[in-house]
Amino acid sequence: MYVILGGTGQVGSATARTLLDEGEEVTVVTRDKSHGKDLMEAGAKLAVADVRDVDALRSVLQTGRRAFLLNPPADPSSDTDTEERENVVAILSALDGSGLEKVVAASTYGAFDGERCGDLTVLREFEQALEKQAIPAAVNRAGYYMSNWAGMAEPVRGNGTLPSFFPADLSVPMVAPADLGKAAARRLMSGTDDVGIEHIEGPDRYTANDVATAFAEQMDRKVEVQEIPRDALEDTFRAFGFSDEAAASYACMTRRMIDGKTMPTDEPVRGEVSLQDYLASVFGSQDEH
Repeated sequence: MYVILGGTGQVGSATARTLLDEGEEVTVVTRDKSHGKDLMEAGAKLAVADVRDVDALRSVLQTGRRAFLLNPPADPSSDTDTEERENVVAILSALDGSGLEKVVAASTYGAFDGERCGDLTVLREFEQALEKQAIPAAVNRAGYYMSNWAGMAEPVRGNGTLPSFFPADLSVPMVAPADLGKAAARRLMSGTDDVGIEHIEGPDRYTANDVATAFAEQMDRKVEVQEIPRDALEDTFRAFGFSDEAAASYACMTRRMIDGKTMPTDEPVRGEVSLQDYLASVFGSQDEH
């Protein structure tokens, strides 16, 4: 049995579906059982638990042999760094006494030692804590999620403008949820000696201009990139409803990406889903609804 935290999110559900396709038994952990109906129909079991409820989470983990660990993103209106650090503490506490033989954790390109730079620092602390505990731990660092662009589809459709926190011609490692799910499932099923950090990204690297072109192809209209100035990042995040603390953290992460400080030094594991194919699948899914 494989236990998947964040199993109804895009990466968690892709991991669960890959395992189910391999004939494996899967338990998906979610805070809201209404979100897991499609996975249950696909054969997964559903466990309702909050990652902060250590005893409940440990009980779920004890039903499995291996687990995928994903730190749920905090509400951006909160102090996201503080909230996500508390998630990490709870997840690590739940591992103690879980009896698991291996875990695979989701992390991010550019994770580094520091205090307040969002996922880049919180997930580095998660990585380090997993290295120190007894259960063999594999870590998959992901490139920039292609799914981050998908939420901009309606605004782009409305005015033909794609807002970008990155320079329009900056080449960025990006990855589709399906490829992250396959990578996580592969390491969940591999030996207990398959540990440490791997970097996962798609078949190519892309720019915001490439994203605009892909949107234009799907929408059959002209799409232009609107660069958000570097010194306007905090204000822009706050305008989106982010707290002051979250705005500062997300701006820190964005600037490090712009400055090339999140690029991997080793050769990444490359997935198969291109940006164009990913956005085509998103638009196809929207058309079905």
